[in-house]
This record gives sequence, C-alpha cells and structure tokens, in this order.
Amino acid sequence: MFQKILIANRGEIACRILRTARAMGILTVAVYSEADKNALHVELADESVLIGPPPPRQSYLDIDRIVAACRSTGAEAVHPGYGFLSENEAFVRRLEGEGIVFIGPGSDAIAAMGDKIASKRIARQAGVNVIPGSDEEVATGRRAVEIAREIGYPVMLKASAGGGGKGLRIARDEASVVAGFEACRAEAAGAFGDDRIFIEKYIEHPRHIEIQILADSFGDTIHLGERECSLQRRHQKVVEEAPSPFLDEATRRVMGEQAVALAKAVGYRSAGTVEFVVGKDRGFYFLEMNTRLQVEHPVTEMTTGLDLVEQMIRIAAGERLGQSQDQVRRDGWAIECRINAEDPFRNFLPSIGRLVRCQPPDVEAGVIRVDTGVVEGDEISIHYDSMIAKVVTHGWSRREALGRMHHALDAFVIRGVASNLAFQSALTRRPEFLSGDFDTGLIADAYPEGFHPSSLAHEDPLLLAAVAAYARRRYIKRATSTSGQLPGHSRRVDIDWVVIMTDGPCKLAVSLEDQGCEILYEGKVHHLRTNWKLGDLLLKGTWDGNPVCVQIERVGLSYRITHQGTQVDAMVMTARAAELLSVMPQKTPPDLSRLLLSPMPGLLVEVAATPGRAVRAGETLAVVEAMKMQNVLKADHDAVVAEVFASPGDNLAVDQPILRFE
Repeated sequence: MFQKILIANRGEIACRILRTARAMGILTVAVYSEADKNALHVELADESVLIGPPPPRQSYLDIDRIVAACRSTGAEAVHPGYGFLSENEAFVRRLEGEGIVFIGPGSDAIAAMGDKIASKRIARQAGVNVIPGSDEEVATGRRAVEIAREIGYPVMLKASAGGGGKGLRIARDEASVVAGFEACRAEAAGAFGDDRIFIEKYIEHPRHIEIQILADSFGDTIHLGERECSLQRRHQKVVEEAPSPFLDEATRRVMGEQAVALAKAVGYRSAGTVEFVVGKDRGFYFLEMNTRLQVEHPVTEMTTGLDLVEQMIRIAAGERLGQSQDQVRRDGWAIECRINAEDPFRNFLPSIGRLVRCQPPDVEAGVIRVDTGVVEGDEISIHYDSMIAKVVTHGWSRREALGRMHHALDAFVIRGVASNLAFQSALTRRPEFLSGDFDTGLIADAYPEGFHPSSLAHEDPLLLAAVAAYARRRYIKRATSTSGQLPGHSRRVDIDWVVIMTDGPCKLAVSLEDQGCEILYEGKVHHLRTNWKLGDLLLKGTWDGNPVCVQIERVGLSYRITHQGTQVDAMVMTARAAELLSVMPQKTPPDLSRLLLSPMPGLLVEVAATPGRAVRAGETLAVVEAMKMQNVLKADHDAVVAEVFASPGDNLAVDQPILRFE
C-alpha cells in the first residue's frame, strides 16, 4: 500500500479523498493556488504545496507543477478527483514516465473513451447498444443532412471532444442541421481545440442513467448498479439518486452487463462510469464513459456500503477487487442534491463573496452525509466552480430518503452568498419528481421563464405566520420580564396579533406554553412544539405533530422565515398597529432603467461603450466573468451612453452600476 499520495485537486472532492486516505493510514499532500492558501483541503492534508496563481492553467492544470510537487514531497501516487487533470491522457502518461502511480485508469483507456467517435465504435464492437448515427467524423453540413435523412429526425450534432453541454445541438429539420453543424463546429473548436463533429439519433424524452463499474488489474470487473441523473439544467446534473425509479430489474441487469463488457473491451482499471440515454420504452443506448470518479458517487456508496475512493486506491496499489458481482449488495435508496453558490432568482448567475454563515445539516452515519470543501468564513472565489456542498440522504425507501433530504435542505443555513437551496427544495417537491415520472427536460419544462419566487408557494402559510408570531411573542416576553415596571402595575400583553406577509394579513392568537405555543386561527387550535432559544437561526420541533425545521432571523422590524425554499419577511403587530400601517404612504422605488447594472459579482472583462455613443437594442455593452462563466450584457433598447463608471479589470459587486444612459 502507498505511504503517501498527492491529491491533484481542490475543494469538496479533495477533502473527500483526504478523509479516506487518512482512514487508510496514508499520508496526504495537498496542492493549492494562491487563492486557496487558507482552504479546508490544505488544512486537512499532512503536507501542502503552493503550485501557482489562481487561474487553473497556471496551477491546478499545470502538469509540470503537479509533478514537481510529487517529487518534492515524495508522493508515490496521485489521485486526480474529478475535473482538472482527471481525464487528461498527457498527464497520466507523464506520471507513468516519472514512475508515479496514477490512481485511475491507464492512459490508453482514457484516450479511447475520451474520444466520443472512437468510444462509440469500441462500444458497438463490444456488443453495447449504440444510438444510430455516424461512427466517423462528419466533414460537411451536406453529409450531416444525408445522415440525418438516413436515421430520421430529430438528430443530435455533437463535438467528439465535447462535454458539459458544449458543442451540442438538436436539429429537427435540414435547415437546422446545416446551421447547427457550423455553430457546433465553431463552438467545439473554441472550447476544446478540436472541431470534429458526429451525428446521432436524438432520443425524445430521454432519461440519463449511468452504471458505476470497478475493475482491477487482474481482469476482474463488476458493476455497482445505476444512478439516475436525469434532473439537469443546461446539461449539468442537479439531483442524482440510486437506484433509478424508472428501471426494471431486467433492464438494470442488461445495462450492468453491457457496462462491464465495455470496460473489459478497453482493458479498464479503477472506478469508472458508463453513461446511457434511456427512452420511454426503456430502450437504452451508450452515451459515453467517464474515466474518473463522478461527482454523484456518494449515492452509490450509500446504497452499496463501499468507499469508491478506497477501492480506487487499493486497485492502483495492485490489489484485487474484494468481491464478485454476486456479492455486491444494494440496500435502500440514496439521493444527492448539489448545493451551489448561485442565485436561482437571477437565472442562476454565480454568487461570490464570504460565507458569513455556513451551517450544514447534522450528519448521521449512513443516513445524512454532507461533502464539502468550505467552512464558515471562507470566500467563494470567482476562479473556480460554484459548489458549496453535496447533501446526500439515505432511506430504506425512496420516500424515506426524500423526506430526509427535504429536512436536510430546510436545516442548511447559508448566508453571505446566494445559493440554490430554494430551487433544490422546490424541484424535489414537484409532483413529477415525487412520482418518478420525469426526464432530462423537466427543469426546462417546469420553469420555462426561469425560476421565480412565485414558484415557491408554501403548502402551509399558517406555519410561517405562526413561527413569526411565536418569535415575536417570545421577544416581548423577554422584554417585559427584564425592563422596569411601575409599582402596583403589571404589563399586559394581548394574545391577538396580526402577521403581515406577502399574501396579506393573517390574524391569530398566540398563547405561550412551556415548550412552544398554542395558535388559534379561524376557530381552530394548532400546536407548535419546540425548544427554540431566542437568537437561534433554526427552530426545530413539531407543527400539529409533524416534524418541522424552520429558519428564522430578525431583519429590522420583520422576522425572516425560511422553509421548504420559501422565504417571507413577516411583520407581527397588534391590530391597531396594522390598521395604522395600512394608511402609511408607500416609498417609491428608485428608477434604475437608465443604469446598466452588473447582474453578478465578478471581473469586468470588457466595456464596449463610451460616453456619447449611441447604442442599439441587442448590442453588446459589457462582459462580466465569474466562475469560468462569461455573461454578455446587451442593450435592451436604443439609447445614448452618458457615463461609464467602471473599467476592464475592475471587480464588480452585484448590482454595481457599469454605465448610465441619457
């Protein structure tokens, strides 16, 4: 077994690998950029090496610096995690040449599966179901049209070196094939330096289901069942689960057998994932093979009891697989939600800044798991991806796992940056997801105009009002018990209150009890039972006997209540105060129509406007970059630029003015 390994990654996955290595008694080396000098993975490792400035190409993607770090620390092996150099054939060959073990597959397997055209050909030869289409590069738009006619519309144009939804177009007629071919080719050349395109049949209403495999150096290969990864936004996975609620046992078995056959065909070693697209009739077709650990691997670990990182390390060290296919167990159900620093109410724009509060839900072995690479006080940087954590829950049924996930999302406190917690909460409560009847188009179909607060209508608004009224009543009780009173007089606090929320006033009566309160609303009594202490962000207890976890904080004169993704600012007052408030004049919001505001915090890359210049609707005005994503800001109407407030290279805050129109 290795004495010391280097983790060529950062963030959540680096921390996850470090913990397994430590449990195995292996010393660890972390590498870090200047932006990550105080990162959690650096703190957890036994040693750490600075490898360069923040841009990945000068640090985490710099092969020479990674190899030098191995040499200076004596690391015998490298675990790449996912992303960065994890599927870089040149990196693996370099390590092989240096005598350093790569904890992953061989370079030949990475090369074979990294080329989508070559991998499709190999899959067909191995007896794996392959989508009808071209096995070779499509050289011209005319040839693309000919193939589309042969296999039938709709078709998908794909970059051979593509990934992450780039270099991909769906075409439903000849005109869109020609236009999509040129666009796809240009995008592939720009993103991957490889403009090769192939074409295949597009499966309507597809599901994205993948098979986890393990293979050792002795020719033994097993699969660990499937993961359902169909909930995607812009081809990026959002929620994953194991097993799939769609597959039957016969389909599951055949998919597993074909995944194993493909792995054996390329002499695969280590953990890997074979991805399939599955139609409504459960017909399945090979999509691609990921020759690395997947982001969603924890759901497989939760249902099989295996540590995939440990398996990868043992295989790389020359050990045999510890079990046969017949010995693989899959118990219960696991669901994973990716928690990202992004604002779902602003078209999921990245959110950067300091994690003022970061309080994940309580972890429970085998039941609730949180994988993260940050702690409270850390900075979410513009240089890397937006992931804060992965929340994984397990249950003996899908319903039980999902109930635990909803409770965990309610209990996850994030302040200082925007997060997608509300979106995840709403998405996993949609009837399509609850029933298991969904495909990769669910998010686009459910939120065609984007995700808005209107998507978060709470199923029990009275609970939100009751929590706000209870908190207000508790604060008043403390005030009356600590402030002075006139001799012979006691303070009288009425039990009747008005809670003003977005949907209007809610009149109720609050009677405090030893643990919680009694709420009288429209002649019916409700009970809130809790041990909540003043100032706590989380109120845990029961509402009419059902477990609840509600986030609550004072914001000015209001109480901000967050539950099931819904957030309301509630004002609690007496009936007379509510009456007076209703006649108060409303403050007119400022007119921002003449300003171009930055939609996200980030680096201002370009300003394409100058004072006095006339611009037309649709014309590019500025480009803001954050988390490897460029956001092009365009004029929404004809105008004349009056002032420019920012320059290229400036770091912008959200809603910071960039320019003003006349």
